[in-house]
Amino acid sequence: MFVDGAWGSAQSGETFTAESPATGEAIAEVPQGAREDAQRAIAAANNAAGAWSRTTAFERAALMHRVADEVEKRRDALAHTLTLDQGKPLHESRDEVEELVAYWRNAAEDGKRLEGRLANSFTPGKRVLLVRRPRGVIGVITPWNWPYTMPAELIAPALASGNTVVWTPASTTAVAAAALAECVAAADLPPGVFNLVTGPGSVVGDEIARNPGTHGVGFIGSTETGRKVAGAAAGKAAVLELGGNGPVVVMDDADLGLAAEAAVTACYLCAGQSCTAGERLLVHRDVRDEFVARLAMLVAERVVLGDPFADGTTMGPLNNAGVAEKMDEHVRDALERGAQLIHGGARAEGFPTDLYWQPTVLDAVPADALVAQEETFGPVAPIVAIDSLAQAIELTNASPYGLLSAIFTRDLAQGLRFADEVRTGWVNVNDSSNYWEAHLPFGGRAGTASGIGRVGGTGPMESFTELQTVVVG
Repeated sequence: MFVDGAWGSAQSGETFTAESPATGEAIAEVPQGAREDAQRAIAAANNAAGAWSRTTAFERAALMHRVADEVEKRRDALAHTLTLDQGKPLHESRDEVEELVAYWRNAAEDGKRLEGRLANSFTPGKRVLLVRRPRGVIGVITPWNWPYTMPAELIAPALASGNTVVWTPASTTAVAAAALAECVAAADLPPGVFNLVTGPGSVVGDEIARNPGTHGVGFIGSTETGRKVAGAAAGKAAVLELGGNGPVVVMDDADLGLAAEAAVTACYLCAGQSCTAGERLLVHRDVRDEFVARLAMLVAERVVLGDPFADGTTMGPLNNAGVAEKMDEHVRDALERGAQLIHGGARAEGFPTDLYWQPTVLDAVPADALVAQEETFGPVAPIVAIDSLAQAIELTNASPYGLLSAIFTRDLAQGLRFADEVRTGWVNVNDSSNYWEAHLPFGGRAGTASGIGRVGGTGPMESFTELQTVVVG
């Protein structure tokens, strides 16, 4: 763990073994942090907070760029570690490392432009300054599916806007987290400004969320866990980017070739383990047969399940047993309800672990099947037939989730009507649900199970800072 500028073990001395989902081998012994470790990190962050908040935005920006420089120096090693620890193909890991650089550089520049304003006063001669101030210590809790970029979405803007950070990552990708922390440590930030505590989320994450020494919380992960974090952090500023069941809608006038290509990215990038995955494909009945045929052909030709270090592999294993078991349950439920199996449908055999799941296509999926209602988080394309745009909007809004949706249509008015009427925080028109840009605000709509606040760009900075009113006579 990295606390107060130094690497060390858990106070208890306990560790847990990290195993690769790709190979099944033990790859590291990781400190098993507990509440006292989180408390020590929070104390260090508070001790450093005053001095760090008084540094200029330009000084902080230089250090953020230094972190990005360290990432670039280590890009090959970081990608290798990510594939070994998370399971995604090496080419996807390389892409994530490049995006990681962008998040740190974006935060550096956004921090320079984080501005207050000059407000009007009722009294002549007075001047009112509204100044952006960091909140203090930000607790960051992150998942295992994108273990470099998702932490960076929160940590980099928190630091760049003058806060100190205590971070706990998902245990199943703690080795990758330590590799990222090494880059931050090498940038030589003042002791206590950045801290990493590994250990179970139910213990370390809970302490970080509820401890009065943290003044804001950033969490990315499942809706169920996000609600627990929100409860523990009640009264604190929070950015919660939670689950999604965002549909990809294919209308009868869509470019079916484009839609099928995008569906492959939507459903099988990171083996479907993404909050923006195409968790259900709502396809107009008039073009469903052709779309299914195109998609099945592309999956058979292009989605190659295998060793994530091999050049020809396009999809690796799932990260952990819980996700694989959910895939088992959701596919079985859909088939029992009458869905048609077009491709895949089971775990693959002959691999080092049982976490390799075949890329799966299901047609004629009932709208009430688990795979169409919940966040499956696996490599499956569930196709639900629709008859109209109105029905697509109705099914989208019937979901408790409201993170991201996508629609394919040649009619711009139809695409914009969809965006106007669906309750999702992001809408892509004629692109995959897995398309996003690091500098744009991303998060769920209010009243849904997809969280509050925004990651991307200055979104976290707006949540992790507050306005101070200064009246000058």
